[in-house]
Amino acid sequence: MKMINLLMAVVFISNNTTAQDSLQKPDEEKYRFSVTHDIPATPVKSQSKSGTCWSFAATSFVESELIRLEAGETDLSEMYFVNLAYRDKADRYIRYHGKSNFGPGGQAHDVMNVIRKHGFVTEKEYSGILPGEESHNHSELHAVLNGFLEAVLTSKSGKLSQVWKNAYGAILDTYLGPLPDHENDTDKSMKTRLDKKSGFNPDDYVELTSYLHHPFYTWINLEIPDNWTYDLYYNIPLEELMAVMTGALENGFTVCWDGDVSDKGFSHANSVAILPEKDTASLDASEKEKWEKLSEKDKMAELYKFEKPGKEKIISPEMRQDAFDSHLATDDHLMHFTGISKDQNETRYFITKNSWGANSNKTGGYLHISESYARMNTIAVMIHKDALPEFLKKKIANK
Repeated sequence: MKMINLLMAVVFISNNTTAQDSLQKPDEEKYRFSVTHDIPATPVKSQSKSGTCWSFAATSFVESELIRLEAGETDLSEMYFVNLAYRDKADRYIRYHGKSNFGPGGQAHDVMNVIRKHGFVTEKEYSGILPGEESHNHSELHAVLNGFLEAVLTSKSGKLSQVWKNAYGAILDTYLGPLPDHENDTDKSMKTRLDKKSGFNPDDYVELTSYLHHPFYTWINLEIPDNWTYDLYYNIPLEELMAVMTGALENGFTVCWDGDVSDKGFSHANSVAILPEKDTASLDASEKEKWEKLSEKDKMAELYKFEKPGKEKIISPEMRQDAFDSHLATDDHLMHFTGISKDQNETRYFITKNSWGANSNKTGGYLHISESYARMNTIAVMIHKDALPEFLKKKIANK
């Protein structure tokens, strides 16, 4: 049975839209959430048929940062970052003779790396959607780019041509539209306007992770394929990672989240991500006997009804490490944490803005990710350095 009317659908009625507008209380028999912390975020968008969650999540994160920095609400272009990141990714792929990762995926730092070099533009200036199209569809684009690069690598001319980058860029501009030209008019660029107005600085952000196969309090090259730039993550104990995420949200900083959404407990349709566990201690003898007689399949079906909150698994660092080592937890998807909520059992959740469209579920494209789910499935997070506790700021500054 699926959860019905878990939350009311989102209606964006103000400039600084918050998840409070989306995540309302459901029927008494279902999940009942109360929002404890709610940070302004821009309207939910859809990445549609593109593997660009990294750009949508990080762009939403940057937009919330601009609001926090009192630069106002800005609708930034996700495809601007995609176009420019694809160029850098191709250059690296060719330099490594096809031995580096080339795919549509990426990480939050890819957006910051583009901003550092090229600034940002608005959605109005660069939508990345060609005339006649209504949404993003990159299946053909990626196939063409991949085929082009393979042709460059396998050319029998004996050396690379001097024009392959121009031809590659022309493919991107054909599918996504030509990039805005601010080279001769920098005063009108978003980079100049917003840097002066808000003080936004891509170097003010840090990525954190927590795994046992690397030493804590060191910068590490996390072994995930979509980290094609080999950017470094600061590795800290799991309890500290969770405390940093919660503390950031409690103090008005949103979090860009990279994690696994292939887990059975992730249900965007039902607006929750959970790691349920049967509370056998609360069962009487007959109920416990009945439960133990169920097949594993029936037990899973019972646990994952998504009808009401219950007991969740206690996740240790070792369990989390095993999930990563066995490839059960991978960097599937990036999303944007914009607040904190609690269910009627006082279980805490992260209010999460997804990029599958406002009509993708009954909560306007938002969902609640439980702490247990986050403990197991968080690969990495990006936050502003000011959101870090003082002891962690000092450790990072000394590295």
